Amino acid sequence: MENPFKKLLHNEEVPKVLREKVINDISLIKLSIDLADLFVVKYPNTIGEFLTTENEEDLEDENKEE
Repeated sequence: MENPFKKLLHNEEVPKVLREKVINDISLIKLSIDLADLFVVKYPNTIGEFLTTENEEDLEDENKEE
């Protein structure tokens, strides 16, 4: 079987419209990954740290009162 990639011309320019479409698609993928990271990883970690810190402060206050 012949490799189809060897038939590609190396010095040929890609049309600007196609190049912009590919770059826009890549940008959309990056944005989607950033949003997923924000809501799936960073937001829960922040809430968890906030609640942990709040609980630790409550425990410290209770220990001081005793």
